[in-house]
Amino acid sequence: MKNRGFTLLEIMVAITVAALLMAVSVPSANRLYQSMSYRGAVGDVKNLLENARFQAQLKGLPADVWVRTPTRELGLGEARKIQLTEQVEVEVVSAAELMRDNDTAVIRFYPDGTSSGGRISLRRGDTGGVALEVGWLLGEVSQHPLHGDER
Repeated sequence: MKNRGFTLLEIMVAITVAALLMAVSVPSANRLYQSMSYRGAVGDVKNLLENARFQAQLKGLPADVWVRTPTRELGLGEARKIQLTEQVEVEVVSAAELMRDNDTAVIRFYPDGTSSGGRISLRRGDTGGVALEVGWLLGEVSQHPLHGDER
């Protein structure tokens, strides 16, 4: 009767092949996860800005989107907050008279559809990023790519 089973050599070869596959696939999966996370963050911030515009028009009251750059937090009032991951760098250009303090910038949307205007830049290292521009005249939110050399 023949012995059924694997030899030690066969098991070692199978483990080596599995280890090589893991060594190749784990870094790719990590980059994919970080990319999806970043895209999700951009979508969340854009939705926050668009929601503020809608709320201002719906309620007939100004709506403020605040951004704390050191902590990478954004919010609409006190009810809705977004916490960005450490991999995302945030820069804001907004009206100086609306700043709450040295670390908190504000972009305001008005009931008539206008806004204070501004720009929120989201970067992922030196690989570029995205600028979310808020137009002051119509309050529209647009998205533009940033390149590694833009600051």
